[in-house]
Amino acid sequence: MALPFTLLFAVFTVWPVVQSLYMSFTDIRVRDIRTPFAVNIIGFANYTKALSDPVFGKAAFNTAYFVVVGVPLVIICALAAAVALDKGITRLRSFYRLGFYTPVITSIVAVAVVWRFLLNPDSGLVNSMLAAVGIQGPDWLGNPNTALPALIAMATWRNFGTGMIIFLAGLQSVPAVLHEAAALDGANAWQRFLNVTLPVLRPTILFVAVTTTIGYLQFFEEPFVMTNQGGPLNATTSLSLETFKQFGYGNYGVAAAMAYLIFLVIAIITALQFRFLSRED
Repeated sequence: MALPFTLLFAVFTVWPVVQSLYMSFTDIRVRDIRTPFAVNIIGFANYTKALSDPVFGKAAFNTAYFVVVGVPLVIICALAAAVALDKGITRLRSFYRLGFYTPVITSIVAVAVVWRFLLNPDSGLVNSMLAAVGIQGPDWLGNPNTALPALIAMATWRNFGTGMIIFLAGLQSVPAVLHEAAALDGANAWQRFLNVTLPVLRPTILFVAVTTTIGYLQFFEEPFVMTNQGGPLNATTSLSLETFKQFGYGNYGVAAAMAYLIFLVIAIITALQFRFLSRED
């Protein structure tokens, strides 16, 4: 019964992974695509080349910035929305839940077009609102200092709906008796949230943090669509986008090495998150 899946998994997943790992240790380029086993094995030269590439270094910094700022924002916004839907909002709860989640299932192209209009330096809604209070808004996507924060804002708005749904399920599983006991002991709402809700939500926070971090470490669509593949001046180039570009240039060995460096970073960060966020007995 498992044989059909096993064969498909081996052919379309295991073999490409093994082949890409082999490619990362060779000098294969686009001209060698017809004879992939006739290339030279060059050891870790592709990894060294990737790590010494200043554009790859810039992409690594951009990705780290995107993760360090974006992941906490997503968690905070998702948790705040979940708490509001669980306790604060009593009317039209399903409407708000759908509204918060709609950006998640909306095409990134549609989202990018809307946000490019919003962030337009001349006629965008954001700068128009700033101009109404006497502030000259910047060229959000054309300025190297504001392009990446603008992408973080868009990504947070687009992705916090997923975490909200997960947190909402976690909040509804918190035993009411714990809140009642804390209230009888004199704890106010904020103290009950810090000392009752958050500890119970720790596994949920871990899950949201891990999945969001993995997605943000591979962020690709935002700069590809909104900033003309990483502009301006590589200010929004990500690791995944730079890997994609190397494949486009025909540098298959270097691109494969970059892909495995991304995998190594994801594995290390995920292990650290499990180490510091997982609940102990």
